[in-house]
Amino acid sequence: MNTVRFGLDRLLADAQLRRPLAGRRVALLAHPASVTRDLTHSLDALAALPELTLTAAFGPQHGLRGDKQDNMVESPDFVDPQHHIPVFSLYGEVRRPTAAMMDSFDVLLVDLQDLGCRIYTFITTLRYVLEEAAKHGKAVWVLDRPNPTGRPVEGTLLQPGWESFVGAGPLPMRHGLTMGELAHWFIATLGLDVDCKVVAMEGWQPEAAPGFGWPLSERSWINPSPNAPNLSMARAYAGTVMLEGTTLSEGRGTTRPLELFGAPDIDARALIAEMRALAPDWLRGCVLRECGFEPTFHKHAGKLCSGVQIHVEDPQHYDHAAFRPWRVQALAFKALRRLQADYPLWRDFAYEYEHDRLAIDLINGSPLLRLWVDDAGARPQDLDALAVADETSWREQRIPFLLYP
Repeated sequence: MNTVRFGLDRLLADAQLRRPLAGRRVALLAHPASVTRDLTHSLDALAALPELTLTAAFGPQHGLRGDKQDNMVESPDFVDPQHHIPVFSLYGEVRRPTAAMMDSFDVLLVDLQDLGCRIYTFITTLRYVLEEAAKHGKAVWVLDRPNPTGRPVEGTLLQPGWESFVGAGPLPMRHGLTMGELAHWFIATLGLDVDCKVVAMEGWQPEAAPGFGWPLSERSWINPSPNAPNLSMARAYAGTVMLEGTTLSEGRGTTRPLELFGAPDIDARALIAEMRALAPDWLRGCVLRECGFEPTFHKHAGKLCSGVQIHVEDPQHYDHAAFRPWRVQALAFKALRRLQADYPLWRDFAYEYEHDRLAIDLINGSPLLRLWVDDAGARPQDLDALAVADETSWREQRIPFLLYP
């Protein structure tokens, strides 16, 4: 059986690989899913190496060890009780490391499990630390991990001027790269002069069933953020994340967040029927099931919602190459508009430090999707044409950065 070794495990196992770190002050950027093969947190595993001098740690959104349930809930700085080093929050008073934080180390190890979606903020944090490392003459080592959704590409590219904390650059919603590959892409596209090393994985096979990116039979799934509980969520996320910009519940406050959606005042059965009538081809690779759910917190808390669950776990029905979550969710919005033209779909609120632009536009990196949904005359093929052009362009653009052909 093929065995996958993540970047962290390779670094821990190979003293020769670690040799350049000797005598240098090392910091770690990590989160709850930053664990070894035997589920030891990377901070603890690295601290146990006698020749390594750990001087600081950094936590992204949701914290180093894991703390905050929702978005827009900041984490404080603290001193790690076990290792007595400062832990700096990059989702608190700052999102970029300050000069004082950069002064605490010589080499930053980045060990973050991504979900393969542009909006996932760990990508933006990676960009920010690379930019600051270039500015301050620091080295960055990315300990690579799988993109759990593999290589598929989907969605329109983020347009110039739409960069934000959920839009680190001109990527499609599903970019199909690992964090190590993204690091090389950022360095090239931003023209950064930075000492960056990627400790690549060994044996990663993103096309291999049944995981198609995640080594299902080999590695435990650890939530990289509180509402990322399993591989099914990761697969659906590039579509369901758009629900954060709507009044529909994305299932926060249930046990299947970001795999289902709904509201008390919609008709899920009619919605699914309208989706099938509008663009049946967009629904390939998954199964939509009408369901009822009652969130315990967040949108529509305590109310019974008429909902739809997107099922992508059954090998008989899940088709990795055919499943297109961004189109599935876009189609749901379009179907709802057709059934209830004046439905108050778009949520107007402060989203990820942005106050002047609608969340749905920030999430998509442009207003294109929202305008398509709201235009009664726009057809599925209109959005498809925009997306296909961007997807084709991105597949070409990313080729030089692929570490795992």
